[in-house]
Amino acid sequence: MGCCGMANSPTGESMTERIVRVLDTFSSDRTVQTAAQIGRRAGLPSSTAHRIVDDLVEAGLLERDDEHRVRLGLRLWELALRGSTALRLRQAALPHMERVQARIREHTQLAVLEQDEALFLERLSHPDAGANITRIAGRLPLHASSSGLVLLAHAPADLRERVLTAPLRAVSPETMTDAAVLRRALAEIRARGFVVAAGSIESVSTGVAVPVRDGGEVVAALSVVLPRETPTGPAVEALLDAARRIEASLRSSRP
Repeated sequence: MGCCGMANSPTGESMTERIVRVLDTFSSDRTVQTAAQIGRRAGLPSSTAHRIVDDLVEAGLLERDDEHRVRLGLRLWELALRGSTALRLRQAALPHMERVQARIREHTQLAVLEQDEALFLERLSHPDAGANITRIAGRLPLHASSSGLVLLAHAPADLRERVLTAPLRAVSPETMTDAAVLRRALAEIRARGFVVAAGSIESVSTGVAVPVRDGGEVVAALSVVLPRETPTGPAVEALLDAARRIEASLRSSRP
């Protein structure tokens, strides 16, 4: 039976919801699993998990190796890229990210707002660059990284309030966890047009980020991660110039 033809569960949960739970068990640190492990992590009965995995393998959305372990399939990646706004953004940004990277020679990153988190679409790194925990397709809390702070500063008011009224987890000893302090910082980011966040993720690093707009709306954050002692002025200048160039590329690529 195909993966989309199965009926709803006795609990009323749709097949789509169960498929999403299965796919959500994969992460950048957990790329290969057995069907039994997927079932436990997704909170699904073993028979249901095996049936969904079999259907997703048949559809090409998952792939099974010789040891009967599964990973995300290439077809899932292919489908995600078709007509994707993220792909358009990445294509517009990458040449200008490369210019920043050639100048700064540390880590250059592109992130977007996704489900109240900063999702990183691209990262360029120099072999000798300092510490950086972000990964492509990785996520960070909005209040705890330079990219996230830029995205949060320009997010819809209801999303900002949702983040500000929720517990703010400390990723490092210097992560802003006081809502009043964070609120003032977000207002300053909107006024200045960039953020310098020292130690918010790792004490040895400083994140610098600027907004990227498309049609006047902030659609991404462009950032660099520097060693803590590095002057930030050149990075701010390079990022602001790159953001303007990306915005011009996005305007020229509109249908």
